[in-house]
Amino acid sequence: MTTALHPVKSAEAPAAIGPYSQAVVAAPFVFCSGQIALDPSTGALIEGDVEAQTRRVLDNLAAVLGAAGTSLARVVKTTVFLKDMGDFPRVNAVYATYFTGLLPARATVEVARLPRDVAVEIDCVAVLP
Repeated sequence: MTTALHPVKSAEAPAAIGPYSQAVVAAPFVFCSGQIALDPSTGALIEGDVEAQTRRVLDNLAAVLGAAGTSLARVVKTTVFLKDMGDFPRVNAVYATYFTGLLPARATVEVARLPRDVAVEIDCVAVLP
């Protein structure tokens, strides 16, 4: 059995800043690339603290998932990359407002550096309806 693969592109999320897709559908899954706190209309890093960055990241993921035909409510796995694990409670508080039903499995790791020196990056895997 062959699974049809296709890229996902949303104008409501920042364009990829390298040779990768915003997401790839491999039905019944959608694999989203990591999102950082870029404004989709300008491509610029947003101003603000780690909470503001986390909201922008999750809004960007929601836009990509929407373009794929699914939503945050159908996310089954996330990976949260933090520049500083000390930000974990603040990121977690924002994250909890976006995931309120079935909570996805998650890994959270502290990393030495993220693209554009952001504080947080999140990727995810979701299921199509």
